[in-house]
Amino acid sequence: MGRSRGDLKPRYWHLIVRGCILGVVTIETAPSTPARWEDVVSAFGRRGTDPSWCWCRRFLDNDEAVDNRTALQLEVATASVPPGLIAYVDGVPAGWTRVMPRDQVPGVWANRALRRLLTEDEGVWWVTCFAVQQRFRGMGVARALLDAAVAHARHHGATAVEGHPVDTDALQTSRTSGSALFTGTVRLFATVGFSEVGRTYPSRPVMRLEL
Repeated sequence: MGRSRGDLKPRYWHLIVRGCILGVVTIETAPSTPARWEDVVSAFGRRGTDPSWCWCRRFLDNDEAVDNRTALQLEVATASVPPGLIAYVDGVPAGWTRVMPRDQVPGVWANRALRRLLTEDEGVWWVTCFAVQQRFRGMGVARALLDAAVAHARHHGATAVEGHPVDTDALQTSRTSGSALFTGTVRLFATVGFSEVGRTYPSRPVMRLEL
């Protein structure tokens, strides 16, 4: 699958307890280079078999002539800077996040509620989404991906990173599916050091980290 141990980024050890079993998993991250396309597919889990699924293209302008999976594959193959990162749990592709310059994410500026909160700054990058396979949730995969996204953005000259996570404490229901939290949670962003800029909705803040 084109994996090179040399480009795997910071290693995380996460202690897990399931029933009477105590164990430690290793989480590593890597940029979504063309050689890792099959790992991107694997990271999406069962969704990887559905070419019409979102494939993290929701906030982008899509070519109607191709499906979402093909669009992402073409993007990964031609991008000068990898548009996302892959997380591996004990070497197995487990999750994905997209992070890229905010001015390259048209869905952000198309949202009037978001526009009211944002400043025009070419150096800002945006974290659009997280996809973590269900069997790997609760292990710290999203945290590893967000840390890696910040480092990736900084390495490529970003002055700040922003996102639009969900404040689960402000939701009117106590039960929320993982798919509803694809932009991340406030708790996750706060743990990495992001601060709130403002809210487009009671449960949807914009959060920012200065670099």
